[in-house]
Amino acid sequence: MRIFVTLAAALLISCAPAPPPAQQVTTDPTAEAGYALAIQQVSTITRQAEELVKAGKFAEASALISQIQPLSNHLMEAPRPTLAALEATSDLDDLYGRVLMHNNRYGWARDTFQKNVIRWKNQKPRTPDAERRYKAALDAIAECDRHL
Repeated sequence: MRIFVTLAAALLISCAPAPPPAQQVTTDPTAEAGYALAIQQVSTITRQAEELVKAGKFAEASALISQIQPLSNHLMEAPRPTLAALEATSDLDDLYGRVLMHNNRYGWARDTFQKNVIRWKNQKPRTPDAERRYKAALDAIAECDRHL
């Protein structure tokens, strides 16, 4: 009899409705003070790396780019990154792609430029700057394809 009561209780408990899902508190990472600082850091390091590329110091530029890449990736983890974050990350990816092309890493460069194609193809609203960046990324991919 005890087994029957235990089985009946277990059966009734298993038929209970599932508890409501725990509410997740979502914060907008773009509203945090550190987000704007991260954009500024990515932009500053990108400009420094650009100067190194112009001076022909590709190894040093590559090291700077590698150093700032995780922060750039963090900016893009936001559900809706700001335009400034898109531009900073796009500039970094474009520079990195050009460094990779200089080092004859055309497949990796193409992959990097492809991120910019996707980023600017879907940008709303369509601005002249977004169009320019989109076309530049497509041209860079075409250049990579010529070498592959």
